[in-house]
Amino acid sequence: MSRTTSNSNVSTNASIILLNILGQDRIGLSSELYSVIESFDVRILDIGQSVIHDQVSQGIMLQLPTDNDGIRQQLVDKAQSLDLSVRLRDISLDEYEQWVAQQGQDQYTLSLLTREVTAEEIARVTAITSEQGLNIHDITRLSGRLPLNAPVSNQTKSCIEFSVRGKPINEKDMRTSFLSIASELDVDIAIQQDNAYRRSRRLVCFDMDSTLIEAEVIDELAKRAGVGEQVSQITEQAMQGKIDFTESFTQRMALLEGLSEEVLHDVAINLPIMEGAETLIRNLRAFGFKTAILSGGFSYFGHYLQDKFGIDHVHANTLEIVDGKLTGKVIHPVVDGQCKAFLLKQIAESENLNTQQVIAVGDGANDLPMLSVAGLGVAFRAKPLVRESAKQSMSTHGLDGILYLLGFRDQDIQRFD
Repeated sequence: MSRTTSNSNVSTNASIILLNILGQDRIGLSSELYSVIESFDVRILDIGQSVIHDQVSQGIMLQLPTDNDGIRQQLVDKAQSLDLSVRLRDISLDEYEQWVAQQGQDQYTLSLLTREVTAEEIARVTAITSEQGLNIHDITRLSGRLPLNAPVSNQTKSCIEFSVRGKPINEKDMRTSFLSIASELDVDIAIQQDNAYRRSRRLVCFDMDSTLIEAEVIDELAKRAGVGEQVSQITEQAMQGKIDFTESFTQRMALLEGLSEEVLHDVAINLPIMEGAETLIRNLRAFGFKTAILSGGFSYFGHYLQDKFGIDHVHANTLEIVDGKLTGKVIHPVVDGQCKAFLLKQIAESENLNTQQVIAVGDGANDLPMLSVAGLGVAFRAKPLVRESAKQSMSTHGLDGILYLLGFRDQDIQRFD
């Protein structure tokens, strides 16, 4: 959809019409139509077009000269000669001025991520926007077209993007409602203010464990040390925010004392990579983004992923090893939630970026500080506490679904997973 808008004053004697045309799309259609329009003394105030399948819908707002009966009829005749359905409506000066005034309204981008878009999903989402006083301006499909014989699976990806205008009556209630129906319908719904920062994100900071990889490394090490069940229980409590991260980390590390460092390589090469991680990171690099791992896990594994995917920055905890054995301690300082937020700001500054240009992605309670600092914070396959506290959450798609939140279409994306 293309759109241009004039801010120039319109004469009080202006005759303004809205010309809507609908018909079969083809090459040269606009050229034929505008070759007639250009011959008249008219002014184009607005223009928009969309195409679905092979049907084109175009709207043109025109300011006509005072004596315009002949122009109106010629426009209708030309459209009909091109096999187009045509509708012409007069716009009052008051209507026009109200329309111009809408340019100052807040704008939001609402993304609906699902496996296959259904009417129920759209109905539920748009009911909330309506209740909140938001007007849908444009609707765009970002995902590719699905063949009729293609089965819907957990690998199917669909995304519809809504451009909405207005100020929500209650933003907190709106986000709560979206989270509720997202859980009920097993979809993801993200709403972002559509401003210059949204269009200029340049740095993505990832948690590592249960975000870039489908595992908690400390749990994998604990299995090798024969204390897997004890460590997993503490890890789960920490991720849910029931135990302070630093306290839980100290308890878990102590259980790893005496583990051989030779185990680290074996764990690293067997790490299960999160769905969509490779597609996301490689596309981010291709589009000029910087990437970072900010993890409460271990730098050994962060650097392994850095080498594998070409990640720019890695900050994580360094295991203390003496005589080839883990001591059950890490070299301070410990990378906890507050440290992650600090590191995010530090990296953004080093890359000459505003924090609003940063995306943060994580799943645990210790990720909330960096999710709140970033311009776009995404709770990914997160615990309930984290989903409820973060502004955005994603659970139905892999990490590559974040590309949709940035406005990329399937045709822009190279798939690697």
